[in-house]
Amino acid sequence: MPPHELNLKVGAVIMLLRNLNPSAGLCNGTRLIIRKLIPNVIDAEILTGHAEGSRAFIPRITLSPSDSNLPFQLQRRQFPIRLGFAMTINKSRGQS
Repeated sequence: MPPHELNLKVGAVIMLLRNLNPSAGLCNGTRLIIRKLIPNVIDAEILTGHAEGSRAFIPRITLSPSDSNLPFQLQRRQFPIRLGFAMTINKSRGQS
């Protein structure tokens, strides 16, 4: 699950955490830069991959944790993104 609170600004680099549209270049680990913030959508430009330079809209989606031992199901509507300034070794291997 992404962090529950995220402070974003125009120009911040973000990383996508879900496969939204692989044919359009919106895959897990894709880096984007925020161009415009709208209440339920983020307008971003793709920085990596075959769709580099194209604009994409990232919607809020319903996420639920898979490892919950509770008798009820938790759900949150949030953006499937994380700040992308620091990456792990495994995520950075495909960026070069």
